Amino acid sequence: MEEGALIDYRIRLFGVPMQWRTEIVELCPPSHFVDLQLRGPYARWHHSHHFESVPGGTLMTDRVEYRVPLGPLGALAHGIFVRRNLERIFGFRRTAAEEVFGPRAAGTEPVDVAQPGGRGGG
Repeated sequence: MEEGALIDYRIRLFGVPMQWRTEIVELCPPSHFVDLQLRGPYARWHHSHHFESVPGGTLMTDRVEYRVPLGPLGALAHGIFVRRNLERIFGFRRTAAEEVFGPRAAGTEPVDVAQPGGRGGG
């Protein structure tokens, strides 16, 4: 992995296939890296991954700042299922990481998912 690396994904969003491309825009081992969506389902996607040494292991924390497209229609979709879907996806990721690397360290914080502009919490 390096700054400027492009990552292409093929995903299905509610059964609809789509392409998603992100770029690694910041890489600061061992503390963090940041990816930014260049093409995909969101109007904005900025995802920072942080790693911190803690007693007994490493604390992994994600922060996702995103904005859904389509104005009021997107805001409605966000309220109905987008935020919940993201929380489910990152919950799965957390569980998978724990299965590979061991149980979470005490004090681990949940993923912070925020939609700029007040819709989406954070």
